[in-house]
Amino acid sequence: MKERELFSGLAAVPPVMLRLDGRAFHQLTASQQFKKPYDTRFCKAMVDTAVAFLEKSGLEPVFAYTFSDEISLCFTELPFRGRVEKLDSVSASFAASAFTLALGVDTPLSFDARVIFLESGQVADYLAWRQAEAWRNHSNAWAQQILIQGGLTSQQTAKKLKNMKTAALHELCFAHGINLAQTPAWQRRGILVCKETYEKDGYNPLTEETVRVNRNRVVVKTDVPLFSEKEGKDLVDLLLGR
Repeated sequence: MKERELFSGLAAVPPVMLRLDGRAFHQLTASQQFKKPYDTRFCKAMVDTAVAFLEKSGLEPVFAYTFSDEISLCFTELPFRGRVEKLDSVSASFAASAFTLALGVDTPLSFDARVIFLESGQVADYLAWRQAEAWRNHSNAWAQQILIQGGLTSQQTAKKLKNMKTAALHELCFAHGINLAQTPAWQRRGILVCKETYEKDGYNPLTEETVRVNRNRVVVKTDVPLFSEKEGKDLVDLLLGR
């Protein structure tokens, strides 16, 4: 029956991005009464999940980028010999476990996962694409909250916002005292979780001397640059060791 496992041999070649999305999280946000349009408790749980991938998953992603209910993981080396089914299933299950623990809920939660095949040099392009989606989500979330607070139902709000251009969303929010360009950067541009090298004092038992040693630690960057611009592309090159 082994031959019936039709996709078990499908393998990816790095670099790849692996994107995780929360499944049916609108039910979670309603049951937990998260603050709209952004809830810091929910955001922290997503960031903690991304941190757990770098620190505890054993999958060794280079970095993670997160906004809303999605996390993108960057890999330049792949576990499981790049087997896509293993990458998807293990990462989705780990994300669900880590997020449930981080949020402290007793309701089963799930993520879906997909592998995105990239060519060398396309990592910044992928991040710019997801960051543009973060901006669209941000604009719509604020506009939606304004309309609902103004008395519209969810259905009426969805109908009014359908196909509304970015400029119109800006005008709507600005007319109600919200300047979208001045909201917190993490809402507009997403959050980057990566590793950085730092120096610390160590001890050499052979020489019995104190020495300076390099160590890695995971850091969370809540004010990331635009990945479509030079500063963002340079940051990606730095993270990839180019």
